Amino acid sequence: MKAVVYDDELRLDKRYLAPKPDKEDCLVKVDVAGICSTDLEIAQGYMEFSGVLGHEFVGTVEQGPKHLKGKRVVSEINCVCRKCDMCLAGLATHCRHRTVMGIVGRDGCFAEYVTVPEHNLYEVPDSVTDEEAVFAEPVAAAYQVIAQCPVDKRTKVSVVGPGRLGLLVAQVLKTTGCDLTVVGCNAKKMEICEKKHIQTVHLDELVPKRDRDVVVECTGAPNGLDIAMELVRPRGTIILKSTYADRGQMNLAPIVINEITLLGSRCGPFGEAVNALARKAIDVQSLITKTYPLDKALKALEHAEEQDSIKILLKC
Repeated sequence: MKAVVYDDELRLDKRYLAPKPDKEDCLVKVDVAGICSTDLEIAQGYMEFSGVLGHEFVGTVEQGPKHLKGKRVVSEINCVCRKCDMCLAGLATHCRHRTVMGIVGRDGCFAEYVTVPEHNLYEVPDSVTDEEAVFAEPVAAAYQVIAQCPVDKRTKVSVVGPGRLGLLVAQVLKTTGCDLTVVGCNAKKMEICEKKHIQTVHLDELVPKRDRDVVVECTGAPNGLDIAMELVRPRGTIILKSTYADRGQMNLAPIVINEITLLGSRCGPFGEAVNALARKAIDVQSLITKTYPLDKALKALEHAEEQDSIKILLKC
C-alpha cells in the first residue's frame, strides 16, 4: 500500500506492507487524514519515531466486528493495555504500555489502511462530513482544556498562538462565555478569530499586564511559554499544548516566583468532540486550507509548514 514513512528521512513508500489486524484490532480504510503540528515535529526528529506518520483520520471499517463493518469511524490515538494501574484508575491515555498512532511504537494513518483497537473507535454520524470528522482528535484535545481547568464567565483567558489547535481551543473556550483574547502575529489567522467574534491582540501590540487567570499556550514554539508567563497573573494557570523537537532554553524562574500552576494538556474526550461536530458547535470547515491526494503527501507536508496554512488534509 501507499504510506508516508519517516525513518530518519521522510518518504512516500508505494509498497509499504499493509497492516494485518490481530483479534482486538479493526482494519480501517483511511478516507481522509489531517496533518497537525506534531506530525511536522516528528519529521524533524521529535519522539525519535520511525514508521508511518499521522494520527488524525476518518475511515471505513473493512475488517472487524459485524456491527462496525462498513461504518465510518474516527479513532482515539492511544492504544492501551486496559490492565495496568493507570488504565484501571481511569487514566488510560497514560497507560504504562501504550502505543500512540503515528507517534510512539505504532504505525499511523497517512496510508491507505491502518489497524486500530476496536475500543478506540467512534462511529461518525451521517450529519458529519469526512472533512469535519477528521478534526475529531484535535477538537477533543481542545475540549481537554476546559476538562482540566474549569472556566466560566468570570475567568480571564488568553490563547497564545492561533494556529491549527489554537483556533479550535479558542472556539471551545468561547462556548464558556469567558473573557477571551487570542494573541498571535498571523493576520490571516487572527481574522478568522475576529469573524467568530473572538477578540485578538497582535503580538507586536501586546502590553502584558499579568492579569490573565488562564493562558493556553498553543504556539508550537519554545518562546510560547515566555509569552504565556508575561500574560498570566500570580497564582494563575498556564496550560501547555505545544510539543516541538527544538527544546530551546527556558527560564522557569517566573513559574516559581509567581507561583504559577503549569498544566500539560494532551488528548481529550472523543465522544464530546464527535457530538460537538454533529451539533456544528465548532466550525472546522473554515480552517481547511487545501486537500491533497496521498500521492502528493510530501508536497502537502511542505504546504503545512507555511505560515498562512491552517489545516492541510490528505485524501487517502
